[in-house]
Amino acid sequence: MADARVAKGTGAAYSGPPPGDYGLVVPDDWFRIPLEPEQWKRSIRALTDRVFDGRDDAAALKREVVRDLRDRAEDGYRNGGVEIYVSMTSVGPVPLSASLLVTVVPPGGELGLVVTGRHRAQVVYDVVLPFAGAALSRRTRVVPEDGDPSGTQLPVTTVEYAVGIPRTDASLLLTFSTPLDPFAEEMVGLFEAIARSLHWR
Repeated sequence: MADARVAKGTGAAYSGPPPGDYGLVVPDDWFRIPLEPEQWKRSIRALTDRVFDGRDDAAALKREVVRDLRDRAEDGYRNGGVEIYVSMTSVGPVPLSASLLVTVVPPGGELGLVVTGRHRAQVVYDVVLPFAGAALSRRTRVVPEDGDPSGTQLPVTTVEYAVGIPRTDASLLLTFSTPLDPFAEEMVGLFEAIARSLHWR
């Protein structure tokens, strides 16, 4: 999602020196996984121990979840990822699966994902985040290819927000995703609310 409109990041809502950090407001039951190699292993272990507590019959599923989170953490870190948030929210027995990857994109870096699969829809639009400034957003719905390594055939909705970091040539990329196709609109609304909470420190 490279675009010159966000590459230099005016950050209209921020008037101080280059920020040293950012903040986000996420739901209380979203679990944070920092992507520094010495930290993500402990965080993934804590998350999966919490999810599978008392479920001795789900050892194979637990290993699969650990492997998936580990792969996402390693891939995210290699591409400048700072942290991942994983939704632990449920409505009754239905888990509201969703995640957020936060990435720092250096000057001249590529903004956005390499999307594979069968595209059904893609929308790109300008937005203004009230505490962070102008941003570019992209929403994509993708049906996985047959034989996808993840084993899923569920359509995945991804929403990205790329916003320039004030007084720098770097950008911050928020990448939300959910496989809950029947609840995609509701989840996209939640993603927007989280993105609008972005602020500089």
